[in-house]
Amino acid sequence: MCRITMQRKPSLKSLFLFLSLVCISCTCFAQPSETILELRRRFLDPDINSLTFHNIDEIFTTQQVPAGTETWVIPSNPKTLNFSYQFNGATIDAADFAERTFTNALLIIKNGEIVFERYLNQTNEDTHFLSMSMAKSITSILIGMAVSDGFIRSVDDKIVQYVPELKNSGYRDVTIRQALQMRSGVGWDERYDFEKQTPMAKLHHESIVENRIRFVSAALNLQALHPPGEVFNYSTVETTVLGWVLERATGLPLIQYMSERCWRPAGMQSYGFWLFDGPPGIGNPVNGMGFNATLRDFGRIGLMMLQNGRAFGRQLLPSKWVAESTTPAEEPIAPGLSRGYAYQWWTLADSPAYMAVGLQGQFIYVDPDSVTVAVKLSYFPPGEQRADAESEAFFRALSNWSPE
Repeated sequence: MCRITMQRKPSLKSLFLFLSLVCISCTCFAQPSETILELRRRFLDPDINSLTFHNIDEIFTTQQVPAGTETWVIPSNPKTLNFSYQFNGATIDAADFAERTFTNALLIIKNGEIVFERYLNQTNEDTHFLSMSMAKSITSILIGMAVSDGFIRSVDDKIVQYVPELKNSGYRDVTIRQALQMRSGVGWDERYDFEKQTPMAKLHHESIVENRIRFVSAALNLQALHPPGEVFNYSTVETTVLGWVLERATGLPLIQYMSERCWRPAGMQSYGFWLFDGPPGIGNPVNGMGFNATLRDFGRIGLMMLQNGRAFGRQLLPSKWVAESTTPAEEPIAPGLSRGYAYQWWTLADSPAYMAVGLQGQFIYVDPDSVTVAVKLSYFPPGEQRADAESEAFFRALSNWSPE
C-alpha cells in the first residue's frame, strides 16, 4: 500500500507528507494487459472516441464520487431549436448543430428549465461522459469551497505552504491565484500530439496509459521560465498541482471532499467518477482532465455557477468566488483570439458568458445575462478547430434565443 487515507488529525500530517511523496514515484503493482494498454493509447482516436469518451470506467482505473439520496430536479419544458446561427459566412439551422459538430449529448437550460436534451451514439441520461479539461473548472470550484471553509487562508498563499515538496521546483514562489490563472511562469509545453517524443507525451503514456508514475510528479522537476503572474501558459500539470494543494489543505482525499462538500449537497442525480493514474491505494485522480458525470449533472454544475454558487437550495460556493473566478486577468488571452481566462474558466470577449472547456469538444457554457446554461459533450477528431469555433458561434446565438 503506497498511499494512506488523509485524516483531519494534525498528528498524522507529517506521516502523510512523507508517504505522499513516496507514492508519487511508486510503481509497485501489476501492469494492465496489453489489450487494455493499446486501448488506452488509442482512446483519443477519431475512429473510436465516440464510444471511448463515454466508457472510461471500462478502460481505465476509476474511483467514484458518491451522490446523495436526494436529487435536484430540473424542470423540463422541451422546445424546438427554431433559430439559426452564423458561421464562416453561412447561416446554419440550430437543429443541424449536433450532427455537424461531433456531438454525443447536448443539454440546454433556459431560465431554470431544460428546453432541449438530446443523446446520440448509444448514450442516454444514465451515461457518464468524460469531461477532459472541464475538470479544471471543477477543481476551481473545489478550491473556492476550501477557501470558504477556511482550509485555504487565501489564494495569495504560496503553493509551497501546502506542498513543501515543490520548494526546489519552479513552483517555489508561485501563489494559488497564479496557478488558477495559469500564470505560474513554470515551463511546460502543453501539446497533444502524443505520437511524438515530447515531455507531455511521456507523461501521458507513463501516468495515464501505463500508470507507472503519478501525473503530478512532473511538477517536481519543472523550473521557472518567467516571473510568476506575468505570462499565461495553459498546463494540465498546473491544475494537478492545485489538486495536491486541495488535498493537503483539507486533509481529505479529493474524492471525499468533493462528495461531502459538493456532489451530495448539490443534489446530483448520479455518482461521478475520476480517472486515476494508478490502482486504488497508489494512484491519484487526474484532476486536470479526468472527471466523468452524466449530462444533467454537468448541467447542474453550470446551474450552480449561474445561480452565484447556489445549488439545490443551498449556498455551496460564495457568490464572491463565482464572480472572481470568472473574471479574466486578460481578455482576449492573446491577439486574434476570442477568449480570456480566469480561475480555470474560459471567458468570451464582448460577453458576460464563460465556459468550462475540455479537449475534443467538451463544454459547459454559462451566460448570466440570458440565464442560459448549455452542456455539449463531443468526440472531436484530435486537433479539430472548425467544430470548436462553430460551437462558440452556436453558444453565442443560443444566448439570444427566446424559446417559444
